Amino acid sequence: MSEYAGILVLALFSSLLVGLFIFLASTLGPKRPNPVKDEPFECGEKPFTLPERAVPVHFYVIAMLFIIFDVELAFLFPWAVLFRKLGLAGFLEMAVFVFFILVGYVYALKKGALDLE
Repeated sequence: MSEYAGILVLALFSSLLVGLFIFLASTLGPKRPNPVKDEPFECGEKPFTLPERAVPVHFYVIAMLFIIFDVELAFLFPWAVLFRKLGLAGFLEMAVFVFFILVGYVYALKKGALDLE
């Protein structure tokens, strides 16, 4: 565990430094509230209308599925780097992993979670 001491010290030091900067900015920074600054803006422009309807839930389902499959597939890169060292056991473990990813993908397809209509 001693080899992680440097990382722990760096994390502690950087956290303290960030906390100090936030504290100094909030205490020493100018405080001039203005109603114009509190208005919402979009790319520097005032919004011409407020949204009239909520974003469909389907959008969130696709976004969550993307994140889930993207994070799971991020494990393929380290496996590919160490493919020769892992041998047949590593290949079989990754085959099981990919099988479960494909089962989840087929399940999402059958439920219609990826339909864009």
